[in-house]
Amino acid sequence: MPQHDDGVHAVFEIDLTLEEARRRAEVVTALGSAWNPMEAMREEEAAYDLLYSDLDARQQETYDMLVAAGVLPRRGPGHVAD
Repeated sequence: MPQHDDGVHAVFEIDLTLEEARRRAEVVTALGSAWNPMEAMREEEAAYDLLYSDLDARQQETYDMLVAAGVLPRRGPGHVAD
């Protein structure tokens, strides 16, 4: 099927607000009533602590370079980046 470029552009807009609200509601429902967001955040921090612990010199240099470049977030006190 040939396509014609007559210089006229059609505006195509979709408002995803309702769809995003529905998606978020489904996520919260799937997580269930036992989900504890604060505990999940503590567990995630513990995982990062483990991931970035005991780095050798080259790994630490790479880590520092990624933090300086803004690829990884700077960690707070007590973390390997300090």
